[in-house]
Amino acid sequence: MSRKRNWGILSSILIMMLLVSACGGPSGTGAGQTADPAASAGEEMQEMKPEDGAKLTVWDSGDQKAFIEEAAKAFKEKYNVDVTFAELGPDKSMVQMVTDGPAGVGADVFAGVHDQIGQGVSAGVLMPNDWFEEDTRGRNSELAVKALTYENILYGYPKSVETTAVFYNKDLIKDVPQDWKGVVDFANTFNDTKANKFAIMWEVGNGYYVFPFLGGYGAYLFGKEGTDATDIGMNNEQAVEGAKFIQSLNKILPLKTSDINADIKKSLFTSNKLAMNISGPWDTGSLKEAVKNLGVGMYPNLPNGKPMTPFSGVKAYFVNAYTKYPNASKMFADFITSEEWQVKNFEMNGALPANTKAAASETIQSDPIASVFLKQFDNSVPMPSIPATAQFWSPMEAAMSSIWNDNKDPKAALDNMVKQMKSNIQTGQ
Repeated sequence: MSRKRNWGILSSILIMMLLVSACGGPSGTGAGQTADPAASAGEEMQEMKPEDGAKLTVWDSGDQKAFIEEAAKAFKEKYNVDVTFAELGPDKSMVQMVTDGPAGVGADVFAGVHDQIGQGVSAGVLMPNDWFEEDTRGRNSELAVKALTYENILYGYPKSVETTAVFYNKDLIKDVPQDWKGVVDFANTFNDTKANKFAIMWEVGNGYYVFPFLGGYGAYLFGKEGTDATDIGMNNEQAVEGAKFIQSLNKILPLKTSDINADIKKSLFTSNKLAMNISGPWDTGSLKEAVKNLGVGMYPNLPNGKPMTPFSGVKAYFVNAYTKYPNASKMFADFITSEEWQVKNFEMNGALPANTKAAASETIQSDPIASVFLKQFDNSVPMPSIPATAQFWSPMEAAMSSIWNDNKDPKAALDNMVKQMKSNIQTGQ
């Protein structure tokens, strides 16, 4: 037999072996064998288990300590995994994790806010929500899930939502007017500037409180989805109309932007000198204690007949990409954000649920303040989470200062603002 023929036979054998190998699947099925669909489904549905000896550290704010420790106790009983709380609030955790994650000293699971996801992804410290993704998407508000999705990847496990609405003192005003004409009419009868009495107040120079006006007119920050840093719609025709309307409200709130902040608003409101205070659920506890007949209402409709669209935020638990225990970390993040524990967090801390069933529960819907904030959340815009968002705040503050304090032309002020934002984004400032 010639060498050529031997090589031909060997080649044929090798090809057949490769074909057989290619037909084999993960479970070892080969050519001529049929995979068992039930077995494959069983493997896919296999329950995730924590790593042997897993011990977790969780970062969150101090007011969440009792809640996390209660959830940790239940998690320990179910999975035999110890969970330790360490105080570091959601507003600071992402910045800290960028340093501590790669150094191997960061928490395994940490509470954060959705608009910092871009920073976390860029630094490589966030682990995607993959194993529980379908469940997370199915049981939580679509807006909340959208807010936690970055470049089509879901990060985080929604724990609570927040937006702004209008607190009001029922002893001073019966209800929040349906539109701003009603607000102005009330202000004309209530205001006494010499006595520091005002109908309504918001942080005029703060972009977070400016956007509800501009967004209601049709302005947008970074494209329609908040993800395109090259498309800034904060000086379009609708934004200019919105800014003109804000400027007109100076007559019912004749203060400088620097003279209005959260502490001043709260002080006036709790001393019966302010009838309506635009703020968020983070003030609910303290205002309940200080104002006997406290109410919350939706934003008044704008002169164009449309509702205002405030920014909204989503707090979530994130898994550190550098954790030694990814399974246990994902399991705890999923566990503590279930319907049961979101209701518990509301009962203990007033956190508004992202979970749709929890939000629809009698416990939440029977609460006159929580139910209104959740209704307003449904008509909100998730704050963009791309890094360029950091370049919005200072230029917006400067623009509003010139529009409100100096009566500058709104179009010129907004044009300058967007020019500054684009320059800062381009240079990476």
